[in-house]
Formats: sequence, structure tokens, C-alpha cells
Amino acid sequence: MSTSPLAPSDVTTARADARPSLTVLSGFWTSATYAAARALLAADPSLLLVRHDLADLRAGTVHRVVRDVGGVLEDERIALAHGCVSCTLREDVLPTLARLARAHPRRDLLLMLPEVVEPEAVAAVCAHCLVDGQPITDLLTVDSYVTVVDAEHLLDGLARTDDLRSLGIAAADNDDRALADVLVRQIEYADTLVLWGHSRDGVHDTDRLAVLLDRMAPWATRIRVDDDTVDANLLTRQLRGTLRHRPETPAVLTRGLEGHVLGVHEPHPDCGIVSVVFRARRPFHPRRLHDVLEEVNAEVVRSRGHVWLASQPDTVVAWNFAGGGLALGGLGRWLTALPDPYWDGVSDHRRLTAALDWDPYYGDRHQHLVLIGVDLDPAHLHRTLAGCLLTDAELADGEDGWRRYDDPFAGCFPLAALDRTDTDTEGETA
Repeated sequence: MSTSPLAPSDVTTARADARPSLTVLSGFWTSATYAAARALLAADPSLLLVRHDLADLRAGTVHRVVRDVGGVLEDERIALAHGCVSCTLREDVLPTLARLARAHPRRDLLLMLPEVVEPEAVAAVCAHCLVDGQPITDLLTVDSYVTVVDAEHLLDGLARTDDLRSLGIAAADNDDRALADVLVRQIEYADTLVLWGHSRDGVHDTDRLAVLLDRMAPWATRIRVDDDTVDANLLTRQLRGTLRHRPETPAVLTRGLEGHVLGVHEPHPDCGIVSVVFRARRPFHPRRLHDVLEEVNAEVVRSRGHVWLASQPDTVVAWNFAGGGLALGGLGRWLTALPDPYWDGVSDHRRLTAALDWDPYYGDRHQHLVLIGVDLDPAHLHRTLAGCLLTDAELADGEDGWRRYDDPFAGCFPLAALDRTDTDTEGETA
């Protein structure tokens, strides 16, 4: 690791905003994440690192350490709140950050999350929870969310079907997340992605991982770090003081509905990585779609988006595949199925996106999927999915006829009853 004194223009704390800056660092492979944290500490002696260690989770405690480049400043063990890591972090992280921001107003903060904690959950806490009656953003500015991925283990991790409980690292008794689910959520929420180190299969495979990250999160800034020679000052300039975080950005499964990029269509392999975007303005036949789900995702590393089922024409259905498992869920109503009084409860971005692509017959209903993998056949994927769309003859059946189709998904995506005294907020979160 190389360091040298920072020039005045490089000092990240020298900015008009007097509040301390917070950079949130996440990653499933702690060795790589902590190596990045150490490099940032080495480049800035004033930086404070807050880290929660879950090694003693089974004993009912979480280990919190605050340190700078000179050593440990605080070392405490916290009782596990309600048997839940997320609750414990929520009740400890914000007060700790607030206390440090008040005590050290000229020192920036680096929060390193435990390996099973998703950055979006921390962002939600920062956005909605108060500390001593005031938002945490009154005391500090959230600069960016950074996810570090270990090149040696990334592809294996994305392909694994293990859940966190079977691995003994679940965040709570009811934590049923799969390892791959955690990885994709850490990757796709990041403002900056750091590919750390090398693939054990060589340079070409490391290049392949870089392309995979680019396809999975085209909205993120991507950085590669050779872990043999880390330039700490360069890494600091790449990761801190960037102001990349945009808290208004929607969750990944609702990006398409809100007019944000959901993925890129790159059907020609780049280091073997193919990304396919499928869009259509007619509904899927539920039985035909059900019968090809396994075939569609057989070679896919990641797929996501939303679909329109003919048999459930009011419902936006989320599509979320990672680690060998596909999850489908309800995202609320299509706007065309939402009475006018409820439109005020929908975001401006979603209304504008729908208006720009409104169909006189079907309104805002459509298919939007992104499928990413190694050596995928884009033409075959498109033919398979297109074969699930209603034919012209089936379209002529109309919605009343569609609702009577054989539907293996019947009852899976219930819609809340509309109450005209409330605004409908369905579909605003994934």
C-alpha cells in the first residue's frame, strides 16, 4: 500500500458543507472490505472507522469498534436487540454516528457494515429514523454507498443456492435470505462498486467479472483495485468526497416503473457476458410463462424486472432471480387500474414515465425484464419469452376472458382493497 501527504486540493474534508461526511462501506467478503477501509484510513489520519463485528452473534452480542489510523478509540460489546442484527444496528449505528459527528465535527466517518447487512436497509434508517428528535442528516452528509466485491469469490457467490441460516450467519431467526440475494442487493444499491483483487482463474476471468458488474449495475461507478499494490490516496479520491448518493433513487425492482435504467441490452458477448433486455406491450399467458421459467433462467446469473400477466391485469408483478431461485411478488397496481383520486399518491417520476409510453388500450401495462449471464443466447431467450405472450386471437378474448385463463400464480399477488379516504401507495416499494 502506498501513501503520500495529500495536497490541499485532495483533502476530502475541505468543502463548503461543514458537516462531517459519511461513506458507507459494504461487502460480503470481510477481508476485502476491511482492506479497502484500511487503505482509506491510511490516506486520511482524521478519518474515523465504525465497524460492527458479528463473530459473537451466537453469544447474543455485537462487537462495535471505532478506530482511526492510529488505533482503537472505542471497543464495546452490545447486547443483541430482540435477537435481531438489523434491530441492533438500527438502535446503535445512528446514535453512534450522531455522537461521533457531534464530538468530532471536523472528522469524516466511514461506516463498515457487517457482511450480511444490506446498504439499502441502512439508507432507509438514515432517511426515516430520528436521533434525539432530529434527522441524522442534520449532523452529517451521506456522501456515498460503496460496495467492495472480492474478485476471487464473486462468481461462485452469485451462483450459490445456500441461505444464510444454513451458513450460520443469518441476521435473525426469521432471516430466510439466500447468499446470492444479499450479494445482488449490495451490488445493485451501490453508488460505487470496487472489484478487489484478482480471479484465481486469471486476467481474462477478472475482466469478465468487471463486465458482469457493469451489466448488473450500469448506474454505479466501477473501480478496479489490484490488491497487491493499493494506492491509498488514489482510492480515497475515487471513493470519498464524490457526493454520488441520491436518496431519491427507487429500489431496483421499481426502477423501470420510475423511468430509471433497469439494465442495458448488450446481446454480443463481452468476455462472455451477455445482457438481454426484453420489452413487450402485450400480456403473458400465465400457464405458458410458468412452464418456461426454469428454461429462461437456466443459464442466467441475474434477472430482474416486472411483468404483466393476462389473468391478473391489474397487478404489476415483480421478477427477481439470483442464486438459482426466482421470486415473483406484487408491486401494486398498474396506473391504468388505479382510479384517478389515487394518482396523487404515486410519484411524479412514475406518472411521467407512464404518460410518455401510454397505450390507448392497455395504458401503462407492459413487460420489462433484464437477463444477465455468461454465454447466453439472446435470440433464444427472446423467442422463448415472446412465445409466452398472448396471440392475436387471445388478445381478442379481452380482459374478462383473460381472467379465466389457467393461472398457476392465482392468489400469489393479492392487491389491497382501495380505500377512498387514503392515497394508494402500492408499487412505491419493492
